[in-house]
Amino acid sequence: MAPDTRSAVASAPSSAASPAVSCVALTKEYAGRLALDHLSLEVPAGRVLGLLGPNGAGKTTLIRILLGLVSATSGAATVLGERVPSKTVLPRIGYMPQNLAVYTDLKVRQNLQLFGRLYGLSGSALTTRVAAALELVHLAERREARVSELSGGMQRRVSLAGAVLADPNLLLLDEPTVGVDPELRAEFWSYFHRLAAEGRTVVMTTHYMEEATQCDSVVLLHEGAMLCHEPPQAVKARTGTSSMDDAFLVLVREKSRGAQ
Repeated sequence: MAPDTRSAVASAPSSAASPAVSCVALTKEYAGRLALDHLSLEVPAGRVLGLLGPNGAGKTTLIRILLGLVSATSGAATVLGERVPSKTVLPRIGYMPQNLAVYTDLKVRQNLQLFGRLYGLSGSALTTRVAAALELVHLAERREARVSELSGGMQRRVSLAGAVLADPNLLLLDEPTVGVDPELRAEFWSYFHRLAAEGRTVVMTTHYMEEATQCDSVVLLHEGAMLCHEPPQAVKARTGTSSMDDAFLVLVREKSRGAQ
């Protein structure tokens, strides 16, 4: 990525003593169905956390609660030291939703300039950050293309560029590597690890179970319940498996036996 140019909206990363994300007995119900079941976890600053699980496991619900987009039924959460929901912390968070979050009738450059201005960027700082984000997602040569002209994978890369644009302290990414080729996916992971080394935090969902082995720790979710929160290698060692897919199946079976 381009040389580091901190934006005015991103303050210093959270101290190691204060978790970037904290949830206590977080519960969310939809029409009587538990989307999150008394989830408690802490994510230290400077870590990459992977949220894994099948569709409906509660991954997206958790991210939306952390952003204040939906309210928890019970329990509490804090993000970057602020109780959720908190509008004051939003400029320090970069968010990439599962669905496309850019204007398809605008050019790639125009989208990022718009997002940057909403974050309070302007002038040379905005120009530099837009260029850096485009380089990261390999879209510098398509900056003048309308988003509607891009492939689905490229459109998601524009969404990721928007999420990292303001150099946030916390990235909340919902399936950021879907539709991305392996080479570019590897570059994304290098970037995520660089952010963590700077004391920033990445929380991401993924369907690629083995991709999660690159996370510092993983949370495996099933029907809203947390099966584990451990480093990937520890999960595989504890379950006696060689893959995250197999580890997940073992933990689901253990959960089912415990419920009987």
